Amino acid sequence: MRRVAAFDFDKTLSTRDNVLPFVRLAVGRSRLGLGLVRSSRHLVAAALDSRRRDAAKAALVRHTLAGVDESALERVALQFAGDVRASHLRADLVERLTWHRDQGHETVIVSASFRNYLEPVARALGVDAVLATELEVRDGRLTGRLVGANVRGAEKVRRLDAWLGAGEVELWAYGDSSGDDELLARADHPVRV
Repeated sequence: MRRVAAFDFDKTLSTRDNVLPFVRLAVGRSRLGLGLVRSSRHLVAAALDSRRRDAAKAALVRHTLAGVDESALERVALQFAGDVRASHLRADLVERLTWHRDQGHETVIVSASFRNYLEPVARALGVDAVLATELEVRDGRLTGRLVGANVRGAEKVRRLDAWLGAGEVELWAYGDSSGDDELLARADHPVRV
């Protein structure tokens, strides 16, 4: 039987939400500010109804990251990942992740954060896999769209189950928000952080 520990990232392994700080670093305060204004209708709707968060994120990505050079974004992602590792990881959850690894359990990050900066963080932590929100790229530039769905809610379970495949699994899951409810419900050992 496989034993797997699945961790949300923002406000679970990390002390904060990371999407806006990453976008700010990638495009600057002015472009982020303009993107927030252009996305405001979606952002307000998401604040009132969490089921609209996916549309708000898609609007924010469209209004901030469209046209950004992929190689430049990857350089920013590495810098950002280093900052996250140095200043924004929760020691108690990193310790718990290390415990799982020491027990021989597989570890996976399942997050609505962007894969670009999560993969370098995961490598440094010794995590086996990252299932995260993907930014679409064409001809070396971001299109402003996501590849597939935002990885929150039921999408976390769908991605995790696809990664797990068939067979018996004993699953631990760690999450902090309503976007993790389905992931926690799927787990044999749910831990609300």
